[in-house]
Amino acid sequence: MVSTKPYLIRAIYEWCVDQGFTPFIVVQVDEHTLVPSAYVREGQIVLNVNPEATHQFKIDNELVAFQARFGGVAHQLVVPINNVMAIYARENGQGMVFEMSDAQENMVAGKVPNPTGTGTEPPDPPPTPPPRGSHLKVIK
Repeated sequence: MVSTKPYLIRAIYEWCVDQGFTPFIVVQVDEHTLVPSAYVREGQIVLNVNPEATHQFKIDNELVAFQARFGGVAHQLVVPINNVMAIYARENGQGMVFEMSDAQENMVAGKVPNPTGTGTEPPDPPPTPPPRGSHLKVIK
């Protein structure tokens, strides 16, 4: 049976875009994740996945894949669905946080991600992932 996670990610992504919000995903980086390593902080990266900041964006049941620019240089990014820790709207923090596996919990060790934008240039100032609270729902 396929997890509900990719469907929920696609739904929040669509909602953000339909509302004119900027969708961001928080990603746990491991050996299966293809992202620019210079932008990874404490084993995580926060990515702007707004259609204007990405090219060939695709979310399927296994992967989030797209092209984006970091410091003016194009990169191909590939993120396993299991590594998406959260998706939220930058403008109001509404979205979802997903429960991590034990291995991911050990990697994070209670640290907060340092966000990074994508697109032609990173946002200034970079957005901060919303705290777990009233706007986010943890999916187990």
